Amino acid sequence: VLGVVAARLVWLQVIDSSNLSTRAESQRTNVATLHAKRGTIYDRNGNILAMSEECQTIYANPRDVSDPSGVSDILVELLGGEKQDYMDLLTMDGTFVYLKQKVDQEVADELKKRLAQAELGGVYYLTDTKRVYPYGTIGAQVLGYVGTDGKGLSGLEYYYDDILTGTDGEMLMETGLDGTPIAGGASQVTKAKNGTDLVISLDIDLQESCEKIITEGVKTYESESGSVMVTDPRTGEILAACSTPLPDFSNLTDPSALNLKTVSSAYEPGSVFKVLTTSIGFDLGLFDSETVYTVPAQVLVGDHYVTDDDGRDYTESMTVREMMRRSSNTAMSLLVQEVIGAERFSEGVARYGIGTKTGIDFPGEIEGIVRTPEEYDGGTAGSMAFGQAVSIPMVQLVRAYGAVANDGVLLTPHFLISKGEQEVSWPEGGRAISAEAANMETDVMRTVVQEGTGKNGRVEGYDIAGKTGTGEQASEDGGYASYDFTASLCGFANADDPSVLVYVGLNHLSQLASASAANLFHDVMSQAVSIMGVKPVA
Repeated sequence: VLGVVAARLVWLQVIDSSNLSTRAESQRTNVATLHAKRGTIYDRNGNILAMSEECQTIYANPRDVSDPSGVSDILVELLGGEKQDYMDLLTMDGTFVYLKQKVDQEVADELKKRLAQAELGGVYYLTDTKRVYPYGTIGAQVLGYVGTDGKGLSGLEYYYDDILTGTDGEMLMETGLDGTPIAGGASQVTKAKNGTDLVISLDIDLQESCEKIITEGVKTYESESGSVMVTDPRTGEILAACSTPLPDFSNLTDPSALNLKTVSSAYEPGSVFKVLTTSIGFDLGLFDSETVYTVPAQVLVGDHYVTDDDGRDYTESMTVREMMRRSSNTAMSLLVQEVIGAERFSEGVARYGIGTKTGIDFPGEIEGIVRTPEEYDGGTAGSMAFGQAVSIPMVQLVRAYGAVANDGVLLTPHFLISKGEQEVSWPEGGRAISAEAANMETDVMRTVVQEGTGKNGRVEGYDIAGKTGTGEQASEDGGYASYDFTASLCGFANADDPSVLVYVGLNHLSQLASASAANLFHDVMSQAVSIMGVKPVA
C-alpha cells in the first residue's frame, strides 16, 4: 500500500505536476478582454465622423445566479431578446458566459440598479467600446462600418483597419471555488493600446448636399443609379463622393449599397472622353483649337458608319472648338483615324492612366476594359475617340480631368490627409499632357459649358470648363441597347485657377446628358463653390 501511495505521489508531484498546475490555474482564474479604443475619423474641418464611445459588455457567472428566471425577466425588459435564450445561458455548466456585448452605458446602469433592487446577483460588467457615427448615414458609404468584433468590414473602416485598430488588452481575474470573482483578489491587467486617429478630405456638409442631389436626380430622371465625386484638382483630395443606392447599416437590404460605383463599376463613358482625344492631339502639336477640318455627315469606323446625334446629313467645315461645342462623333473619329493615328492615340490614352488603377484609397477599385494596340480591330480607335469601345470606372475619368485642370499632371484621388500627427504625402502620377495643351483644352471646355451641350451646367458668376457625355451601354444580346445610356458631366471651376472639380453621372437612363446630368452638375457645383468658399470671377 505504501508503495502504491508513493508511486501516486511521484506521479502527481513530478510527472503530472505541470498539467495539474495549469488546470488549477484555469479553475481559479477567468480572463476578460479589454477592448482597445478604435481611432476616431475626422473630416477636413475637424468634425467627428466616426468614433468609439465607452459602453458595457455584460456577462454572468451561472454558478452565482440563484434565480435565473428573475434575472432573465429583467434582462429581457432592458436588453430585449427571448427569456429562454437567457435561461439557457444562466443555467449552463460554467463560470463565465456573455449575456450581451456593447450595451449603452445608460442601459447598463439601469440594469445594474434593477438587479440590485431585486437582490439578484451573478451578473457582472466589463468596460467596452462601440462604434458610433454622429452624422448618421451621411457619408456612410465612404466611411463604411465595423463588425461586432470591432474590425472594419467596408469603406475606409476596412481600408485603414490596421491603422484604426488598436491592440486589445486583457484582465486575469482570481476567482473562488465556485468561479465567482474574489473581491480584492489578485488580478493581472494588460492595458489596451488605442488605435490611430485619421483626418480625411471629406467636407461633411458638401457630402450631405451631394447625397441629397443624386438621390433626387435618380428619381427625377428614372435612372438605375447615379454617382457624384467632387475633388480638389490641385491636390487630388476627394471632398465628397457617393453613389446610389446609399447604405443604411441598420437595415442593409442591398449589398451593392456598399460599393462606390465611380471606383468599382465600369461604364462606356461616351463623349466625356473627347477631352482626352482632343488634348492628345493638342499635346502632339497636330492641331490647335482653331484648326479647321472638313467633317462629312458620316465616317466609316470598322464595319459601321458613325453619325452625329443632331442628325446632320451634310458635310461641314468645323474648328476643333466647334467639334467639341456640338460634341461631334464623326469629327472625333476623323481626328483619331486620319490625324492622330491609332498608335499615338493609344499612347496618349495610356499616359492619362486609362485602363490602370488610380491608387485611390478605397476598397474594390477595378481597372476597367481597355484594349491594347495589339488588340485593336478596325473600329476600336475610331470608336474610342468618342468614348465607346472602352469601359472604365469613372474615377479614372476624374483623375484625367484633374490632370487637365492641374496643368497636365496626374494626381491620385484620395481621402486620407493625416494619421495621428503625421501628414500623408501622395506623390504625383506623372505628366499626361503639356501645360500648354492643358490650357488649350480648358479653353475649349469652357466653350462647351458656355455655348454647347453643357449649358445647363452653368453656375452664375463662375467660369466653368467641362464636357458632357452620353455613353451607349452594351446589350446582353450583343451590340448596344436602345436608349440605355450613362449620362455625365465632368468639369471644374474656376477655369483659369481650378479649386473644385465635379463629376456627376447617371447610369442606365434614356435621356441625354445635356438634359439630365448637366442639371445635376449645376446643383452640385453650386453647392461645391459655396461650401468650399470658391469666389466668383470678377
